[in-house]
Amino acid sequence: MREFIEQVEDSKVTRYRINYHPGQTRAMESKARFPFIIAGSQSGKTCFGPWWLNREIETCGPGDYLAVSPTYDMFKLKMLPELQSVFGGYIPGWEYKGSDRVLTDGKTRIILRSADAEGGLESATVKGALLDECGQDKFKLSAWEAVQRRLSLYGGRALGTTTPYNLGWLKTEIYDRWSAGDTDYEVINFKSIMNPAFPVAEYDRMKRILPDWKFNMFYNGTFERPAGLIYNDFDFDMQKIKPIALPPEWPRYVGIDFGAVHTSTVWLAEDPNTHIYYVYRETLEGGMTTREHVLKAQSYKKSENIVKWVGGAPSETQQRMDWRQEGLSVIENQIKSVEAGIDRVIELFKTRRIFIFDTCKGLLDELGTYARVLNDHGQPTDKIKDKEDYHRLDGLRYVVSGIGLPTGIDLVGW
Repeated sequence: MREFIEQVEDSKVTRYRINYHPGQTRAMESKARFPFIIAGSQSGKTCFGPWWLNREIETCGPGDYLAVSPTYDMFKLKMLPELQSVFGGYIPGWEYKGSDRVLTDGKTRIILRSADAEGGLESATVKGALLDECGQDKFKLSAWEAVQRRLSLYGGRALGTTTPYNLGWLKTEIYDRWSAGDTDYEVINFKSIMNPAFPVAEYDRMKRILPDWKFNMFYNGTFERPAGLIYNDFDFDMQKIKPIALPPEWPRYVGIDFGAVHTSTVWLAEDPNTHIYYVYRETLEGGMTTREHVLKAQSYKKSENIVKWVGGAPSETQQRMDWRQEGLSVIENQIKSVEAGIDRVIELFKTRRIFIFDTCKGLLDELGTYARVLNDHGQPTDKIKDKEDYHRLDGLRYVVSGIGLPTGIDLVGW
């Protein structure tokens, strides 16, 4: 994208004629509330974002707006310079206030935040939002949900710009909704070489040397199953389903992942005739006492046939004792090995014996991002990337591993 600036002498107004490439033009012309540019690397995503945000400011008027990057480092090195080149560069009168992390012209503020510090996303009511590289692992579903809350009062729009990095919420909550015909969303996809400045020879070189999945994701901007994805056998098209009516008499099983900050529960129902399982509920909550967690979990007992509660790592005996003291008996599953538990879940996925309601957004997001660290050759290692972030999947592993165990006992020492 090249910017051409024309000075109109008689009115002393600086006007901008911007030569967008076709992909950028489609994004600027989109009428969707949530347009997302999902495109190849260096294709003109980040440099386009500030101009889109400026158009929103001109349309919606003075007030607060939001610009979000995945991490503070990316905010400093990538998003902030691009924003300053437009707001305060091409468009005079804007000033960056570093202590508050805002750009302002005195009437309008662009609040600059990072998605990995989600508390900062809850601090304003905004008229529009720009999300840069929102497909990265550090840009969580919870951050996207927080942005939507900030936009809700004004019904504001949000532009997302990113290369696809995984099969998480960007795929399930944006791309899949758009594919299904939801007009709130529009996905604009283009290759790196749609940028006239991107060398075709470099595009061809990367196509020769990269694995197909990596080339397609990073240079064509299309979703692929990346190397190292642990639950690669989960079929999002077949096993992510709309909620169905579950007979109240069907046995239910609950997996619990204890946490000082967040406690997660994952709820399964079993069809007793086919022995197929349905994940129909998930929670991830913090700021609650053990008693409050137990009372909320037990509130479903009146209408559901809950036969087993399974949870915690072998070392979390005290947490199970605390829940039991509050009136809910949680057993420890007999599979101590994380890898063996993962294998149990994979077996259900491969045999198509487990389905997940599409309302379980957090679990689906985790399934699309739960991966092993890759070595220098792009091959998966034994190490799980950011393992501590996957509370719902830990809950799923616990409950799947414990379904066949007796109830009401803590199997310490198995």
